[in-house]
Amino acid sequence: MDEINLSHVVRALAVFLIAVMLSAGALAQQVAATTVKPGMRAGDANRGKALYQACAACHSIDENDVGPKHRGVVGRRAGSLPDYGYSAALKGSGLTWDETTLDRWLVNPSALVPGTKMFFKIDDPQARADLIAYLKEQT
Repeated sequence: MDEINLSHVVRALAVFLIAVMLSAGALAQQVAATTVKPGMRAGDANRGKALYQACAACHSIDENDVGPKHRGVVGRRAGSLPDYGYSAALKGSGLTWDETTLDRWLVNPSALVPGTKMFFKIDDPQARADLIAYLKEQT
């Protein structure tokens, strides 16, 4: 049997461990990038569903009401549902609803789009993240 060179084994093991650590780090970065955008909080969709009850005074997931329905809102161009009467300001805003624009909207709708009909604000960043996580599930 050939003699085992201990320094070669140690070097190979070190290279292997470094590769594993780099792979784990890259995987963690990929997971983080797909779940939470930079500067955004992770949202809890279950908590968001409970918080959505406050939105239900004007909105529904599947029906237009005082406000437009929310099913499919994430990824939709603002003011684009053909069967809802949006303000001219929102129709002309050029926004597309994603996590970032929804967060900015919920902070202060009339500051983001002056002339909009919506006035309800949500100050708590975690509550906004939770609501957005819930809305993302409503496809």
